[in-house]
Amino acid sequence: MTSQDEHPFVSDIAFTPSVKNEQENRGSRTGYQKMEERSGWRNTVDDSLRDFIAARESFYLGTVSSDGYPYIQHRGGKAGFLKVLDDRRLAFADFVGNKQYITLGNLTDNPRAFIFLMDYRNKRRIKIWGRAEYIEDDDALLNSLVDTDYNGRPERAIVFTIEAWDSNCPQHIPQMWSEAEIAPVVNAMNARIEELEAEVAALKHQTDT
Repeated sequence: MTSQDEHPFVSDIAFTPSVKNEQENRGSRTGYQKMEERSGWRNTVDDSLRDFIAARESFYLGTVSSDGYPYIQHRGGKAGFLKVLDDRRLAFADFVGNKQYITLGNLTDNPRAFIFLMDYRNKRRIKIWGRAEYIEDDDALLNSLVDTDYNGRPERAIVFTIEAWDSNCPQHIPQMWSEAEIAPVVNAMNARIEELEAEVAALKHQTDT
């Protein structure tokens, strides 16, 4: 791993020399340099990130093959299935799936990984850079990651160590609600429709008689 002296800012994990050069050429470097010097990105879990993760029902996991090809996999589950182990580590249970094992193969060759979390309802997104490993011989860890009401069979735990994270602006994020979020509104609307239909039927009956 590189030393802190080589990369004095957490955001250097993304802002490589080539990226900074493009920022300089295209007029955004000054603003990002001020951000780095003033506050910068974070590399530990704070309360805001913990709460954001706990509310998520899905995320995207990025890995890279030995040939340098990126791969993105969607992961989903009950809200909070991505667990915070401590201020630097996240983890989730890896269940039996289609048995392609692309993510596992990529992590065998290259532990660098990326987590992309989306909150469509509130138009927020969080990016997390780090390193991931899969662990197959720790029953205690795996049991702590599995929800008892989920029927899938867990094969292993995947532990993600955070090296940097940042939140994005909400621009262009489509605002969407999950079925569970919208269900109370729909149910209330259907109940009101039934109530109004009953009133109409009663009035029609009075008119007919």
